Amino acid sequence: MLTIDKVFHASVVLKSIIRPTPLVTAYGEELDCKLYLKPENLQKTGSFKLRGSGYKIAMLSEEEKAKGVIACSAGNHAQGVALAASKCGISSLICLPDNAPISKIEATKSYGADVCLVEGYYDDAYKKALELRDEKGYTFVHPFDDENVIAGQGTIGLEILNDLDEIDAVIVPVGGGGLISGVAYAIKSIRPSIKVYGVQAAGAPSMYNSINGGGIQSLERVSTIADGIAVKRPGDITYDMVSKYVDDMALVTEDEISSAILALIENQKMVAEGAGAVSVAAAMFNKFPIQGKRVVSVVSGGNIDVTSLSRVIERGLMKSGRQTNLLIELIDKPGQLKDVSRIIADCGGNVISVHHERAGETESINGCYLRITMETRNYDHVQQIIEALKSEGFKIVN
Repeated sequence: MLTIDKVFHASVVLKSIIRPTPLVTAYGEELDCKLYLKPENLQKTGSFKLRGSGYKIAMLSEEEKAKGVIACSAGNHAQGVALAASKCGISSLICLPDNAPISKIEATKSYGADVCLVEGYYDDAYKKALELRDEKGYTFVHPFDDENVIAGQGTIGLEILNDLDEIDAVIVPVGGGGLISGVAYAIKSIRPSIKVYGVQAAGAPSMYNSINGGGIQSLERVSTIADGIAVKRPGDITYDMVSKYVDDMALVTEDEISSAILALIENQKMVAEGAGAVSVAAAMFNKFPIQGKRVVSVVSGGNIDVTSLSRVIERGLMKSGRQTNLLIELIDKPGQLKDVSRIIADCGGNVISVHHERAGETESINGCYLRITMETRNYDHVQQIIEALKSEGFKIVN
C-alpha cells in the first residue's frame, strides 16, 4: 500500500539517480496567473519517468535483478527503465510501439536496453511485454500502474513543496495516471488545501472519460501529438487515486498544445514534447480557475522528435495569430499583386508565400484567386490587414 513514508524513501533512493529540477518562473503576456514550471524535461533521459522506474528497479530482490526486467512504453518510460537497469547492472528489454519516434527508440538503445518493436500503440506493446514476461521470467516494470513507480513519481510533489511555500494549484499531464497519482498523493498528504489538476490531450482522453463516466473506460483509438500520454486505458490503481486525490481534469486541443510548445521555446527558452506541454497549455488557455493564483505546471518531458518540431511550431504560430493564410479573389489584371503586397506591407505584415490560381469558380469570368501566407503579430493584426484589403475593394474568401 502506498504511504507518504514510501514517497520520502523514494526521494532518498533517487538522489543518486535523478537530476535536480528546481522550479522556474514562467513569463508571458498570455498568462493570467503566476506560473512556475517544474522542468522535468531537463531530467536525465529528458523525462520524469526515470523517477518511477528508478525506484521500482532499486526495490527489486537480487533474484529478480538476476532475471532482468521488461517494460513497455511510448518512449520515455523505456529510457527510464533502460538507464535505471544499467545503473543496477541488470539487463532490460523494452517493447515499444512501432510508431514511436525514432529519436526515442535510439535513445532507449543508447541507455543499454534491447528493443522489441510492436505493431500498434502502447496497449499493444503492453500485451507483448506481458507475453515475454511470462515466457522468459522477467520482472515487469509497469509505466504507471504500480505503487513503487507511483511513489517514485510522487517525489516531484515533495520537491515542489520544498521549492515553493505558497502554492494554490499544481497542473499535471495525464496519460495512464502514474505521474498525477504520485504528485497528487504527496501534495494532498502534506498540503491538502492545494488544488491538483490533471490535463489530457483531447485526442487521447482515457482518464478524463473514465473519471467523468464513473468507471474505467477504454478508447478504441488515440490520435495526438502528445504521444507520451497517448494511452487507451488508465490503470486500475491510478484511476482510484485520481478519483480520490485529483480536484478536476480538462482536455487541451492539438492547436493549444502546439501553442504551448511554441510559448515554452520563445518565452522560457525551454523545449517540451507534446505530453510535457499540456500542463502549460491548460494554464495558457484557462482550463481551470487559476486567475491570479500561484500555480505550478509540471513539464513532464522534452523528448520531442525534431523532425516534427517544425510542423508543431507552424501550428502554434497559426493558433496564436502569428502566421495566417488568406484567400483573396481578384480580377486577373496587371498590378493586383502589387497592390495587395503594398497594403499588407503598409500594415506591417510580412508575406512569406504566394500562390496564384486562375482556375476556379470566381464571380467574374476574369477572376482569379490569390493564396497568401504571411507573418503577423496577433489576431488583431490579422483583422487590421483584412479590413485594409477590404477597404480597397479586395474580396477576402477566407
